[in-house]
This record gives sequence, structure tokens and C-alpha cells, in this order.
Amino acid sequence: MPVADRLDVTLRLVQAAGRISVTDLADRLGVSEMTVRRDLDALQAQGLLQRIRGAATATREPESGFAARAKWQEATKARIGAFAAGLIRPGETVLLDAGTTTVHVAAALAERAPVTVGVLSLQAATRLTDVPGVRLLLLGGEPRPAEGSLVGPITLRALSELSFDCFVLSLGGVHAEDGYSEFSLEDSAVKQLALQRASRTIAVADATKLGTRAFSRIAGLDAAAEFVTDRAAEDPETHPVGARTLDALRDAGTTVHLA
Repeated sequence: MPVADRLDVTLRLVQAAGRISVTDLADRLGVSEMTVRRDLDALQAQGLLQRIRGAATATREPESGFAARAKWQEATKARIGAFAAGLIRPGETVLLDAGTTTVHVAAALAERAPVTVGVLSLQAATRLTDVPGVRLLLLGGEPRPAEGSLVGPITLRALSELSFDCFVLSLGGVHAEDGYSEFSLEDSAVKQLALQRASRTIAVADATKLGTRAFSRIAGLDAAAEFVTDRAAEDPETHPVGARTLDALRDAGTTVHLA
């Protein structure tokens, strides 16, 4: 798998743990320790983490959060976002999760107007402000530092008072046995409640997330009716566990779309 296809997940695993060993990273990513070391070297060269003997530690610079990850695989995430937006029906109420992929869903939602969209991130709110045909709902809460995702009791309280036709779920990891997972406990709590407040869920994730186990489990694979990823997920050379993960999703009753 090319380095650029793993950097997002590797960086977020390090950030979530604070300190994580090369061995643990290799296990979670399904790659060799030598590959992990090369990726960590590349991330350290960008100032996004610190290498120590046999492990890596997180930095707390703002650039190591959403802003850094948004630069990777933009074209792929744009395709996923446009496809997922096409699954939204005009007139629906939509809850849009936080994440670098869901920002691209937000950018494409104008084509589905009229829609009402509740947002769980500052970045999605910016994309949808003053867009014709889009009724924008800001759910409130506390923006997580360097990420812009809305979390905490205010967000949870607002969610508990609303119901949506569709929830677009962003993910940190998608694993055949462990299901959907996220890197932050706070983000995971918001996603778990959001799943309960929507009639159906569309999960979105680029192929690097397939086979990955993030820190906090969100739900089983049957939580989403539809799953949108990119075509690289079926390439055994770059994503050796991709096909197995997609098969597990289909076995769980999920419709899989390759954008």
C-alpha cells in the first residue's frame, strides 16, 4: 500500500493513543513493522509526531489534526462524498458527521436541495452556510481542539431532541469482526447517539480504513444500511484485507458502493 494511503490512519492511531508501539501499529494496520517505521519517519519529517525507540508519540500542534489529514486523498474523498450525497433524497433531513470525507459530502449536498442538514463539525457548517436550498442546523457543543468536531453534553442533548431521515457516518476504522470504530471516545459517543436518532445510516470511509481497529468501538457492521468507499478497497495488492472487510459488510446486510 502506498505511504499516502496509510498516513491518515497511522497519524490518528498515534494521536488517539498518545504513545503507541510499532508492533501495535503493525497489528492494527495489517502491515509489516518495517512499513510502519517508514510511515512514522515520513510523518515525523512533517512534524506530525515524534519517533522514540520502538514506538511513536503524538504532538499537539494544530496542523496534526484535521488540517493535516484533509490534504490526503482529496480526490478520492471527493468521489466518495459526491456518491454518498447522491443517496440523499430531496426533502430529507440529514445529520452530517464530522470528518474529512463528510466535508466532501457537504460540498455535494447542494445538488440534493431542498434538504435540511444538521452538522457535527465546524468544517461542514462552513461549507453549507448560505447554500441555496439547504436549511442548516448547528447542533452546538464544544469543538474538539484541532478537529472541529462537536462533542460533549450540549451536543448530546441537542441530538436527543431531534430525529433525522438519514445519518452520514464517518469512521476511523472498519473491521470484519470488530465493526465500526473511532479514535476519540468523545466522537464515538456522539456517533452512537446519532445512530439512534436516524431512520437510516450511510457510512463513508476511504479504503485505508478497511481492516483497521480504532480505539473506541461505535457499533457492529449492521448499523449502516449503506457503505460508500473507493474502488481501491478491492485491490489485493494495496489493500489485502479490503475484500474480506467488504464481504463482512455484505454479510451483515449492508449495501456496498464503490465510488
